[in-house]
Formats: sequence, structure tokens, C-alpha cells
Amino acid sequence: MRDERRLIILGAAGRDFHNFNVCCRDDPAVRVVAFTAAQIPDIDDRRYPPKLAGPRYPEGIPIHPEADLPQLIRELHVDQCMFAYSDVSYAKVMATSAVVNAAGADFLLAGPDSTMLRSTKPVIAVVATRTGAGKSQTCRRIVADLAARGLRVVVVRHPMPYGDLVAQRVQRFATLDDLARQRCTVEEMEEYEPHIERGTVVYAGVDYEAVLRAAEADPNGCDVIVWDGGNNDYAFYRPDFTITVADPHRAGHELSYYAGEVNLRLADVVVINKIDTAPEGGVQTVRDNVIRVNPNARIVLAASPLTLDHPERVTGKRVLVVEDGPTLTHGEMHIGAGTLAARRHHAAEIVDPRPHAVGRIATTYEKWPDIGPVLPAMGYGARQLEDLQTTINATDCDTVVIGTPVDLNRVIRIDRPTVRVRYELEEIGKPDLPEVLDEFVRDLELANGSA
Repeated sequence: MRDERRLIILGAAGRDFHNFNVCCRDDPAVRVVAFTAAQIPDIDDRRYPPKLAGPRYPEGIPIHPEADLPQLIRELHVDQCMFAYSDVSYAKVMATSAVVNAAGADFLLAGPDSTMLRSTKPVIAVVATRTGAGKSQTCRRIVADLAARGLRVVVVRHPMPYGDLVAQRVQRFATLDDLARQRCTVEEMEEYEPHIERGTVVYAGVDYEAVLRAAEADPNGCDVIVWDGGNNDYAFYRPDFTITVADPHRAGHELSYYAGEVNLRLADVVVINKIDTAPEGGVQTVRDNVIRVNPNARIVLAASPLTLDHPERVTGKRVLVVEDGPTLTHGEMHIGAGTLAARRHHAAEIVDPRPHAVGRIATTYEKWPDIGPVLPAMGYGARQLEDLQTTINATDCDTVVIGTPVDLNRVIRIDRPTVRVRYELEEIGKPDLPEVLDEFVRDLELANGSA
């Protein structure tokens, strides 16, 4: 028996780094010999840097493609592999476990008790059962409600560190200039920009213990931390209240995707979103599944109504629809807000961009062949943004419908008229989010001795 268990962490530049920092970095019984990367392009063949890995790892830790996993297990004499990414089907999780076990190693899933950090501030976690369920607008709705009650809210966003990891250890975003200064990708801007436009400070990074302590001590003050979850992962911080968003367009996925079902079972409140556009049977299926696995959760029904800044540019026009990238790719949605808005405003045609796709956009279509005739707003780096711009401008259309939350005109040059689609959460009936937040706020007041 070796003194140290030799471990590989399987991830996508997010939970993998967090699990290492919390569970492994200072544990003398564990030696992490590698990370593997999946889902996100251009993050393999790098290293988790020594400044973040700590004194036990003076050379840092290499990051390899997940496709190399069987060979890595054998060559590095690995005892265990920890699966540490999300928004994947149970079939994918277990297929990966088969690869690991066949190579001779144990397969691990680290749970909330070993990975959640405790805050000195109350924490509301906003999570989801799938990417693209509508968590972002739900989170904005919650932040607005808490701010209207006079509470100083700081948002901590699930990680998306695809650049200089040391520089990104702790990030604070208070202005749109911060997005450019910290070289955010489109995927990051999609999540940060709507908060910033509403005056909310957002934190993110790589080392989420350090991120948490900075958020708690934010110079603008902090009464409540809202965990803005991503990729249907569960929270990195121990929540006092968990709100999980479910998508009836993908009814049944809430019980067949990791870690979406974890979020469903942890929820104090489940928001069934998009009931205005989803099949009635899908809404009922999700409701039945919530009641079956988490009967104590309160259910909030909601819509995400769409608005266009220039609807006349869509009606009767040939349009190219650009949608949120992760929603179309590993989120497995075939349509998004842009497509729904184009149909609702009677576009003459939704133009297929696939014949004009170049470079890494073309590669995205090859990897996810079921995306269909819409364009995923992939922007993990400068090369991908350049390919996105080239693909848009090569597509013959009258108007470009931007269905992603970020204003693409700020980051690329689009040669045709554009329309931005916006969407916010709107509860249907009772209970609504202010009602379910009342109990959380009363408990907070009691804890502070103000009631």
C-alpha cells in the first residue's frame, strides 16, 4: 500500500479545481497527479499553476484531454478518479466510470458535505436541473427582490476560468469596463453583464475560499450572498436556502442528469420555468417528479417572456439567430430565446448558418451535430470570437437576432442590423418568489436580533 492515494480529477475548469482546493490540496494522504478536461475547448494541455496548487505541488499539475484517461491511469499508477463536472446524463457518468474501472481505478463522486464551504453571511443558492433552464433570470429576480428589501446583495458566480488562472484567482466585477480589463470570454460576459447593468457586484475566480472571503468583505457591504450557479452544478457554498430551476422543455431530465437531480432533491423551492412555451404535459411531468422526490419543496410556476428592442427588424425578414452557446451544446437545446422571438415576431425565414461556418464554429457543429440551423455564440477565446464574427458576416440575412444575454456588438463587428432579445422571470400565480423569500428574510432578521 502506498502512503498516498494517487488521484486524477476529471473536470472542465470549474468544480475540478474547487474540489482539488477544498479536498486535496492540503491532504497528505492524496496526491493529485493530473486533471483531465472535457466540455470546454482549449483548456487541456495546460497546467494548474504552482501558485494555486500549493507547496505540495511545486511544478503545478498537468491538465490532459479526457480521451487520454485510460493511458494516464496506467502510466501514472492511479488509484482513484474523481468525476468533477456537470450537466451530463447518467449514461455519460456511468460510461466514464466504466472507462475508469476497466483501467483499474476507483471512480469517485465528491458530495456537498466534503466540498461546500461555510460563509459568515447568509447564502441563497440559485441552481438548476439543466443548463439553459432559466437560472440567470431567476437569480436576477431574487437579487432585485432582496435589494428592494434594503439588503446589500453580492453575487458569486460559478467558475468559468479559461484564461490566466493565477490572475483569475479572485475576480470582482462592478463595471462593464471590468469585463474587458479581466479579458472575459463571451460565456463569462453572458452571466456577469446583466448583473452589472443592474448595479450588482459579481465575484468569481478559481480559489472559491478566497472568493468567498472577498465577497463577504466587499467594500460596498454584504448582507446576503447569492450563489449564481452554472452548468446545473450544486453550490460550492453551504446554502441557507436553495432555489432550483427546472425546464419543462426537457421534462424528465431533472431525474436523469448529473448533478441536476442533486439540486432537485436539495431544493427548498423549485421554479418550473417557461410554462408559457413548454408543452402542458412537460410541465405536469416536472411537477410530478418534484413531488415524488422532494415533496417538501415549494413549487413556483414561472414564464420568461421575451422582448425585442427592434421587432420591426424581424417581422417579415430573413434572420440569423445567435443563441447562448452552452445551452445549445452540452445543454442539448435545439432552440433558445432568439428562435422563439423570431418565430413569435413572424420572421420570414430563419437562415441556416452552417454552410458558412468556419474554424472553431465549424468544429462546434461537428461535435454537436444536432444543434440545427442556429448559431451558438461560442466565445471562449479570441480565435473562436473571430470565427464567430466571420460566420455571422458570411451568412446572407437581413437581420441578426442576438438571443444571448451579452451585447455581441461590443465584442465583435457585425455587418448587418441586429436585434437583442431580453428575457426576465415572471411568476404565474402563487406562491411567487417574494412570498417564498419572506421566510428566508424573517429568519435573517431573527438571526440579527432585529425582530
